[in-house]
Amino acid sequence: MRIHFKTSYDHDIRLFPDWWSFSVYAALVIVAVILPWVLGDFYLGEVTNVLIWAIAGLGLMLLTGQTGQASLGHAAFLAVGCYSCIILMEHGWPFLLAFPAAGVITGVFGTLFAIPAVRLHGIYLAIATIALSILADDIIVLLAPWTDGVSGKFAPMINIFGLEIERWSTPDRFYWLVLAVTILCTLAYRNLLRAPLGRAFAAVRDSEVSATAMGVHIAFTKAAAFGLSCAITGLAGALMGFYAGAFNNETFSITISINLLMMIVIGGLGAIHGAFFGAIVIAFLPQALSMVTDMIGGGIAIPGLEMGVFGAILILFILFEPMGIYGRWLKIRTWLELFPFARKDMFRRQKSYLKTERLR
Repeated sequence: MRIHFKTSYDHDIRLFPDWWSFSVYAALVIVAVILPWVLGDFYLGEVTNVLIWAIAGLGLMLLTGQTGQASLGHAAFLAVGCYSCIILMEHGWPFLLAFPAAGVITGVFGTLFAIPAVRLHGIYLAIATIALSILADDIIVLLAPWTDGVSGKFAPMINIFGLEIERWSTPDRFYWLVLAVTILCTLAYRNLLRAPLGRAFAAVRDSEVSATAMGVHIAFTKAAAFGLSCAITGLAGALMGFYAGAFNNETFSITISINLLMMIVIGGLGAIHGAFFGAIVIAFLPQALSMVTDMIGGGIAIPGLEMGVFGAILILFILFEPMGIYGRWLKIRTWLELFPFARKDMFRRQKSYLKTERLR
């Protein structure tokens, strides 16, 4: 077992706990970079899809897992990011300007939505975000002069300093682009958690009364969480548009929002790793179900099978492993590090909880 001796506050919040952790993550990045030379185009496309879902998961994780604000409307912000990026590129903006601008525009929309939404709590906030996700479909149709309505739009070719990038013709270049965005978003998320604002997010999540007593401005913190969360989600939405190639008002449905929430719960709420573990499940489980149904039923489609399996997995995790896949991995790693001195009831779930009243 590695024991970390922390002698200062800076030591406690450093980016990597030790050189071993840095080496592990560096090795993962190296493996990710060389994947295009190892995998075929189909599997490389699936890995690209996982990374895009992971970016979207990081956005929702910042809001729900880190700040404790439930959202079932992030599909709307995916749509805002997607349409913003494509429309700006159609008006002559280069990708390197249109892509971050789409994130900024989505973040502004998220902050504006948060101004009235921060007054809501729990299930009421979730209902408000569901309404936003449902309205997004109609808003896209009403803005047909910009969005082309039900006809939809086609993603243009990405051009970066003369280098053309497209999902189908150059899948390796598109994968590297998505990988670079994923690494930057992950580093930004990790550094945000080390900053005072990130600590304020965690304080609001744990107890709004205690956070107020420590001088945290609740409304500002929640609005900032919404804005930053939607900005990251908007970047993922733009990449989803380029990945799909064509999209319309039905692409970003409420099902996407539900899948996002299930993804971070299954992966592990409040942990960066949880977004990636959940993205792997969300991206590969439909493919696995399709292969199983082909082998068993001869290609017969079973309506609602995918959502039923997702729901069953979510229920099982809530009942038996609320900390998700990452939480289970932490328990396994701790047990292996302490073996043979690990106690049988070391990970027994606590039966009593400290409940604090939220501000109204």
